[in-house]
Amino acid sequence: MKTRKSWREKLADSKDLPKVVKIEGKMSRRWGTGTAVIPAPVEVDELMRKVPKGKLTTSAEIRAALAKKHKATMACPITTGIFSWIAAHAAEEDRIEGKKRFTPYWRTLKTGGQLNEKYPGGIEAQRKQLEAEGHTVVQVGKKVLVEDFESALARL
Repeated sequence: MKTRKSWREKLADSKDLPKVVKIEGKMSRRWGTGTAVIPAPVEVDELMRKVPKGKLTTSAEIRAALAKKHKATMACPITTGIFSWIAAHAAEEDRIEGKKRFTPYWRTLKTGGQLNEKYPGGIEAQRKQLEAEGHTVVQVGKKVLVEDFESALARL
């Protein structure tokens, strides 16, 4: 029977990534022309780790930093989102095991300052962490956002 990989193992498994690909075919209808970097999971985690207490980042900021690093037009939003999810769960494994230093994933918001329901513990756990660090979390319609998140963005 095959054993399931831990989140940390998934985070460490970069396969053949990162790689920069030309945007073409169906991708070009959605994203235009140029190149896209498909990052390695550890690169996304590394950027998430850089966000200090009291500061925030968004998936869009992470994608911009990855594109700049790899001299690409953009970073793939799908893989970047998946890898931030993996980084969050790997960090939660570390926290549960009693490690003192782990990725502060709750500081990484979705584009527009929205909390990420796919992070460990869902919206409520992320809200609790963010409020403990001094951020104001509000509900706007169905979305849960950090109020005035732009003023707390960290430089990546």
